[in-house]
Amino acid sequence: MDAPVDWVRAQAYTVPTDFPEADGTATWTSTTIIVVHVGAGGRQGIGYSYTDASAAGLIDGKLAPVVAGWDAMDPPGAWRAMNVAVRNLGREGLAATAIAAVDTALWDLKAVLLDRPLASLLGRYRTSVPIYGSGGFTSYDDGQLTRQLAGWLEIEGCRWVKMKIGTHADRDPHRVAVAKNAIGEAGLFVDANGAYGRRQALDLAGRFAAEQDVRWFEEPVSSDDLVGLRHMRDRAPVRMEIAAGEYGYTTDYFRRMLESGAVDVQQADATRCGGVTGFMLAAALCEAYHTDLSAHCAPALHRHLGCAAPRFRHVEWFHDHVRIERMLFDGAPIPRDGEIAPDSSRPGLGLSLKRQDAEQYAVSNHG
Repeated sequence: MDAPVDWVRAQAYTVPTDFPEADGTATWTSTTIIVVHVGAGGRQGIGYSYTDASAAGLIDGKLAPVVAGWDAMDPPGAWRAMNVAVRNLGREGLAATAIAAVDTALWDLKAVLLDRPLASLLGRYRTSVPIYGSGGFTSYDDGQLTRQLAGWLEIEGCRWVKMKIGTHADRDPHRVAVAKNAIGEAGLFVDANGAYGRRQALDLAGRFAAEQDVRWFEEPVSSDDLVGLRHMRDRAPVRMEIAAGEYGYTTDYFRRMLESGAVDVQQADATRCGGVTGFMLAAALCEAYHTDLSAHCAPALHRHLGCAAPRFRHVEWFHDHVRIERMLFDGAPIPRDGEIAPDSSRPGLGLSLKRQDAEQYAVSNHG
């Protein structure tokens, strides 16, 4: 099938949060999503990335000329060409998120042209993926924390929930106890976003495991501190898993993390690590290192990739992204018994932009 890419368009949308949010190292009151459309053969594909609004300008000015005319049946080739195009800008960070949105749109376009769901095009290992509820921001009071975590169990059927910690370490044991009381026998995950030092993190790991049966400690120290993560993994309670990787932008990042033995579960985010192509490369590394992979946020995208990844644990059902994807996209996933699945009746990602609803959140493509 000869289907050269005819056009590429990017638009940024900034959506206010429903309540001020914070984790162990940051605070925010809005989230920006870049939505990319690409066209070929009279059809179009959609992709997106959670990043800064300026990424849309980078797509329009730097990446669109590279992709225009490219064979829509060859997303990996376009991915390689985009990476070359940003070499002197730096491939990580903003450039990687911009590439991610375009790459995802190209894969969606290919699946649309072939009239196949993206998961089927990639090849499925499973038909659905488990989710865990994620939020529990440090800006929440005990009542908000309790309502949100309990709601994920009652409404979405989640088997696990995750909360943020690290803003006020002295209050974290209390907040974790409140969370565990809200969810009963369900699994409790904690995420420090790298807020702690090694000794402090290890001390709290012991307390969380002994007092509240916490089984997952995400970024107890900075994800850049591979020695510190390995230190935590070697010394944390046996039943507690150490997880990190959401800030990975390149394949080399995941290789280094896996080589170092720093994590029990590797995380990756397709909206940061170069889209569908980059995520599937990370998934291949996880298979090679016999390490489970967990997808960070963006559930409407990761439901497809999780089905296609050989070693896959679950998708983060992140409060902000669930809310935004339902607001902006037709076809956003609906959990059933704690799992989400691609819609086999819709090709590609199964998503379409609600343009009228999205327009109120549109911002300049150049930040």
